[in-house]
Amino acid sequence: MNPIIRNILAVIAGWLIGSVINLSLIKIGHGSFPIEGIDLNDMEALANVMPTLNFKYFIFPFLAHAMGTLIGAVIAGLIATNHKMKFALGIGVLFLIGGVLASLMLPAPTWFVVTDLAFAYIPMAWIGGKLAIKKSKS
Repeated sequence: MNPIIRNILAVIAGWLIGSVINLSLIKIGHGSFPIEGIDLNDMEALANVMPTLNFKYFIFPFLAHAMGTLIGAVIAGLIATNHKMKFALGIGVLFLIGGVLASLMLPAPTWFVVTDLAFAYIPMAWIGGKLAIKKSKS
C-alpha cells in the first residue's frame, strides 16, 4: 500500500477508534453515575450543573479522554509506515483540540479542566507512540 495513503488511514483509524472508546466510556460513566434530574441532551442544563458536581462525576470523563487518546495513538502509530511518534502525537493534538472545545462548551471545575488538559491528551499520546514503536520492533 502507498505509504501516504497508509499514513492518512493511520490518522483516520486512530481518530475514529479513539473516539469510539471515548464515547463508550462516557456512556458507561453516565450509566454508573447518573446526574439526577438532568437530560444529558440538554447542553444548557448540563453546563449549569457541571460546576456543582463532585469528583465521582469526573472519573469517567477523564478515563474516556485518556484512554481514547492512548488507544487512538497506539492505533495510529501501529498503522503509520514511518514517523510513528509524530502520528501518535498528532492524534493527541486532535483530541486535545476536542478537549479544549469541550471545556469551553461545558464549564467544568477548574481542577478538572487543568488535570484533563494536562494529563489526558499529549502524555497519553506520547505513551501510545512509545507502545506502538515498541510493538513495531518486536
